[in-house]
Amino acid sequence: MRTVPTVRFLWLLALSIVMTLNTAQARSYPDFTELVEDASPAVVNISTRQEPKSRQRLQFHEFNRDLPDIFRDFFGKPFPPPGKGNKTPAHSLGSGFIVSQDGYVLTNNHVISGADEIIVRLKDRRELEAKVIGADERSDLVLLKIEASDLPVVKVNTRAVIKPGQWVVAIGSPFGFEASVTAGIVSATGRNLPSENYVPFIQTDVAINPGNSGGPLLNLEGEVIGINSQIYTRSGGFMGLSFAIPMDVAMDVVKQLKDKGYVSRGWLGVMIQGMNKALAESFDLEKPMGALVAEVLESSPAEKSGFKSGDIILQFDGQEIKESSDLPYIVGRTPVGKQVNVDILRKGEKQTLTVTIGELPDKRQAVDKRQSKDQISSNRLGITVKTLTTDEKEQSDLAYGVVVDKVLDGPGRDVGLRPGDFITDIYNEKVDSAESFNEIVDKLPANKSIPMRLVRHGKPGYITFKITDE
Repeated sequence: MRTVPTVRFLWLLALSIVMTLNTAQARSYPDFTELVEDASPAVVNISTRQEPKSRQRLQFHEFNRDLPDIFRDFFGKPFPPPGKGNKTPAHSLGSGFIVSQDGYVLTNNHVISGADEIIVRLKDRRELEAKVIGADERSDLVLLKIEASDLPVVKVNTRAVIKPGQWVVAIGSPFGFEASVTAGIVSATGRNLPSENYVPFIQTDVAINPGNSGGPLLNLEGEVIGINSQIYTRSGGFMGLSFAIPMDVAMDVVKQLKDKGYVSRGWLGVMIQGMNKALAESFDLEKPMGALVAEVLESSPAEKSGFKSGDIILQFDGQEIKESSDLPYIVGRTPVGKQVNVDILRKGEKQTLTVTIGELPDKRQAVDKRQSKDQISSNRLGITVKTLTTDEKEQSDLAYGVVVDKVLDGPGRDVGLRPGDFITDIYNEKVDSAESFNEIVDKLPANKSIPMRLVRHGKPGYITFKITDE
């Protein structure tokens, strides 16, 4: 009989311990309510309207069925075929935030790209038309202006110490659900993505979905430390990998867009590649480090300063180049006209070269000084290609093919081709030179499914598309 109180006592004691532990654990998590209340009034919803185009030059053919899995992530969603007489305007949705009381709004360039009208909706339900002050495709940023005053603004910190493991919060309009809040941690910093070499992205596990683009990433002090820009996904939705543009990069872009309407970046003029263990050993390096110069561009600052293919850039203006992806960002942030010292390794010996930094050419320049007979633009695809060299064939393990050098405005860009893609076959014909590629393309039939074999990142596969000649 005396055992019952004992059992009850032990049960109550255990329950008390569990509740105490749960309470202590709950207290260890941050409370985001105050920072969300302070920041959310300055977070806006951005919608756009785009008038339908009369025709589309290129359409995917049964995209979801024909495209191999390995290319789904690379090429994204297809453009839907335009219906005859369809006059419905296209709409897009994104987020942004107000950076000044007089109405400057920052968001991603891809949110408003191609828009005929941009509407900014504030938390107080006001809807104001915005105009574009300036856009920068390379950083995927655009500065907008709305006509209003005494607006709520976010707190921006361009000097924040960002470390993996720290808590961060995102506010935005995923799928149109305005003022949605998600939280997570910083996963990594200084991430370089294949599509952009001039932004050292902040990687987080904060849930980001379509509509979050352009919204703020905040620290626990309620300061904006980044702009949510991209996700890595196989499904089209969040998979735990989100990327934000650091605010020091963003505010530098804002300043230049305000001052001159465009962004100027430093330019060295070299094509580089990363170092792996085998390359490091062949160049007598103790470990893989630096950026290997694969090509020096003609008439570039690098050529004028004596850079050569095979040089390994170890330091640039006193900053160590640990990985090749470090170099473009550091060079891009260097003022145009500045003289800098560059430490290199050449044939096993360290040297220092002095270079005067040039200005990075505008993306819209279709042809540069590298143009040659091997770089012929196809009028129908809008790309330039180069014949593979013997070394490129050996490195890529290809017997034949061409490499995409430039993707201009045209069907090639629409279908998702990128510089560095290898094309080996098109319309069931082998491509062994730039000339043969263009001859085949010129003869492609219109309104017929065309197969093209690509190799990207070592993975081969076919895509199928149609060309509709204007």
